Amino acid sequence: MKGKTIAAIRTHALEAPLEVAFQSASARFDRRAHLLVEVECADGTVGWGECLGPVGPNAATVAAYSQWAAGMNALETEKVWITLYNALRDQGQRGIAITALSGIDIALWDIRGKAAGLPVSVLLGGRFRERVRAYVTGGFWRAGVDRVSDVADEVARYRTEGFHAAKIKIGFGVARDLAVIAAAREAMGPEMRLMIDANHGYDVVEAVRLGRAAAEYDIDWFEEPVLPEWLDAYAEIRRAQPIPVAGGETWHARWGMKDPVERRCVDILQPDLAGCGGFTEARRIADLCALHGVRLVPHVWGTGVHLAAALQFMAAHVPDPFRPDPVEPILEFDRTPNPLRQEVLQQPIEHENGWVAIPDGPGLGIEVNRDALAEFAARG
Repeated sequence: MKGKTIAAIRTHALEAPLEVAFQSASARFDRRAHLLVEVECADGTVGWGECLGPVGPNAATVAAYSQWAAGMNALETEKVWITLYNALRDQGQRGIAITALSGIDIALWDIRGKAAGLPVSVLLGGRFRERVRAYVTGGFWRAGVDRVSDVADEVARYRTEGFHAAKIKIGFGVARDLAVIAAAREAMGPEMRLMIDANHGYDVVEAVRLGRAAAEYDIDWFEEPVLPEWLDAYAEIRRAQPIPVAGGETWHARWGMKDPVERRCVDILQPDLAGCGGFTEARRIADLCALHGVRLVPHVWGTGVHLAAALQFMAAHVPDPFRPDPVEPILEFDRTPNPLRQEVLQQPIEHENGWVAIPDGPGLGIEVNRDALAEFAARG
């Protein structure tokens, strides 16, 4: 396979205002904003990626990386990754340095797949599945509505759409959250799986109290109960209440995942392809989970580009190679308002009765809609 020289790296800052604002325990959303990364090779081949996190800082860091990546072989993903990591190593072992690198890495793997005429999942080792079951992310606090009835109506709708599981947001106070959890469980019935996500809105005392009280509602996992820096608190919460603990979207690269996994801070690790270092690093994180018996469920938030990347990774993911009937991965499927999520793709990625097909075209298996990039281009 001939090399493909990196000629340009461009970013596309996108945003869309929302008619009704919503919030988690740590952020308020009155608009959706995402950053796509476009890598172009000298022969015209283009790859697409996405960065998790704030658009401006990510765009600035991608621009900084482009000076070191220019002229390199896009197919040498490992070599490019370590070159860019080393360039900011002294100041950027976590955070924006890794989320920006993630977007570039995803785009390079897209190019690799296109060069080979194969999906990224095949290059990662093979497709173990052609579709994945999806769980809904929703249940945010919407402005101007009664939260209990609003979340109950929302999860009931997901049940009628065929989803097997839904995740709702908590972190707004223990008593208030318990009322929402109870209403959600009643509305979805006993068959659906229910997850809760505090977006690090609690301290240890609150998280333990909530976990003990919410256990009767058959909760699959308790996500990000406290600040991501508090690893000892994660471990204490895992010991002191019965719901499995999840986290990882705000931990970056293998070094950010190592301590939480080895110290048994979580039962479920949630690396984000657009935030943990892209495909190159996600493979290492998956191996780390396999070595320590920690379940891996990727975090997914963003546009259809990010969704396609997560699907390619999940197609190739082997949860436990030693079990004859391993636990199958499930896809986080954001259903909150986002006018640009699917518009950036020529062919939207949607679910059918709660299942999502994994694209089988070259690279990420998608085509980006450049008209949508112009329509949703950030004006600020």
